[in-house]
Amino acid sequence: MRNCAVVVIDMINTYDHPDAELLLPSAVKAVPAIVRLIERARERNVPVIYVNDNFGEWRSHHGEIVETALAGRHADLVEPLRPDDDSLFIVKARHSIFYGTPLSYLLTQLDVGHIILCGQVTEQCVLYSALDAHIRHLQVTVPDDAVAHIHADLADAALRMMQRNMNADIRSSEDIEL
Repeated sequence: MRNCAVVVIDMINTYDHPDAELLLPSAVKAVPAIVRLIERARERNVPVIYVNDNFGEWRSHHGEIVETALAGRHADLVEPLRPDDDSLFIVKARHSIFYGTPLSYLLTQLDVGHIILCGQVTEQCVLYSALDAHIRHLQVTVPDDAVAHIHADLADAALRMMQRNMNADIRSSEDIEL
């Protein structure tokens, strides 16, 4: 059986964007489940891969992205999710974690065939990433309590689409075996 990895999408965030006020309540609810999932992955030596927007800062690197988010108004949401020294970090510029990134290559190198997607935004980056994973023949799990949304109705529809159209396993983070 191929390995699994936990992929944390766009959680290193300043929450300084047009939809931030709509996203924040859901992010506040999702952070504890994401933290527990990351902790369980680390305990079991399951790779934790952060794939994060660069916010249009083309000269930035992962350390700078983390420091900028920690200096922002919502550092309390970022601090518990801070990547450790064993975490992997990929910078992305578009919605999908695969578009224009070396993630496919990294997953191959790690012999990962199952990814657990958590983070934000359910109806955008998580949905598009799940589709891209599906077309790459990866098994996808999305813990519904460890993803944050802007619009609840669209997030519910996105989760149903991932389950029905992409054969994603949608379940509580506590019910995921690593």
